Order: sequence, then C-alpha cells, then structure tokens
Amino acid sequence: MLVLSRKKDQSIMIGDDIEITVIAVEGDQIKLGINAPRSVEIQRKEIFLSIKEENASAANTSVDLLKQLTGTFLKKEEQ
Repeated sequence: MLVLSRKKDQSIMIGDDIEITVIAVEGDQIKLGINAPRSVEIQRKEIFLSIKEENASAANTSVDLLKQLTGTFLKKEEQ
C-alpha cells in the first residue's frame, strides 16, 4: 500500500485522468474530491462490498433456480 501525506487543497493523481483532492480536514474526518472520467465507477468500499455480495447471492439463486427448473423439465419428459 502506498501511503501519501497531503494537506488541504493538495491533490494526488492516479494515471493521467483521475485526481483526488483533499477538500477539508475536520477532526477525524477527511473530505475528498475525486475528479475522474464518467466511465470510472467510484463507490465507498462498504457499498462496493455490499453490491458484490448481492451479485454473488443473485448468481447463486439463479443457478439454484435453473437446476430446479431443469430437474422439473427432465421429470416431465420421463413421464
């Protein structure tokens, strides 16, 4: 992990087109501004992990449902 120190109104660049600027420091909270192309998704980590978990759950549900449906169709064909 790269650790950088920045003060208010200072920035870091990620590649050529993503700029992260320290907007404010208030107690134990830091406000960041992120300037990036619209094609770059930016999410808080806890939201990102929640979405990832929901997607995995939905994928598992779809596989289970598909197995149930496939089993149902196979049983009907055997009759």
